[in-house]
Amino acid sequence: MKFDDVILGRRSIRGYKPDPVPKSLIAEIIGLAMRAPSSMNTQPWNFYVITGEPLDRIRAGNTERMAAGIPQSREFRPGQAFAGKHRDRQVGVAKQLFSAMGIERDNKDKRQDWVLRGFRQFDAPVCVIITYDRVLDGSDDTPFDCGAVATALVNAAWSRGLGAVINSQGIMQSPVVREHAGIADDQVIMKSIALGWPDETFPANAVVSERKSVEEATVFVGFDN
Repeated sequence: MKFDDVILGRRSIRGYKPDPVPKSLIAEIIGLAMRAPSSMNTQPWNFYVITGEPLDRIRAGNTERMAAGIPQSREFRPGQAFAGKHRDRQVGVAKQLFSAMGIERDNKDKRQDWVLRGFRQFDAPVCVIITYDRVLDGSDDTPFDCGAVATALVNAAWSRGLGAVINSQGIMQSPVVREHAGIADDQVIMKSIALGWPDETFPANAVVSERKSVEEATVFVGFDN
């Protein structure tokens, strides 16, 4: 694919075929992603790639603990709840997804099932967990760099015919993730990425989230026109 085709064509994929993804292909994608820039070339990121029974145990533990009301234990701070225009955008994409999936506003069961899909990593065959070296905890550059490599990873995956969605639901119960993924104590869990072959029959996969305009987002300084 050409670069523009990847950037403009990529969508967040929330429905996957059960087909396995070759380890060699995932390694290739991670190798491409690690060409992402990082502050002073610190490369703070590491990747735990999980599939099969260990991933099933994470799904089960994540959903069971959340359903039981155990408080989430995400390691990378989520910040305050969105408000104003940011909340409007959050609600906007939710409306797009619910409309595509035929989930009515008052259908609590379907809405709950949608939430649980997130805790199950959207039933993708592969989960990639991005961590960073704990010694760098507190640096604002480090999560910025991890965001860059996550973006590069999902774009590299798309260029190879794979779908992905960056999410936090799959790592809400960090003790479960640490146990079954074997994440070292010197690592901080940053994000998870569901990965696999897109199921083109899954309605939400056709959703293209809206973007604000260049004019709204950009201030040009010193240009003639």
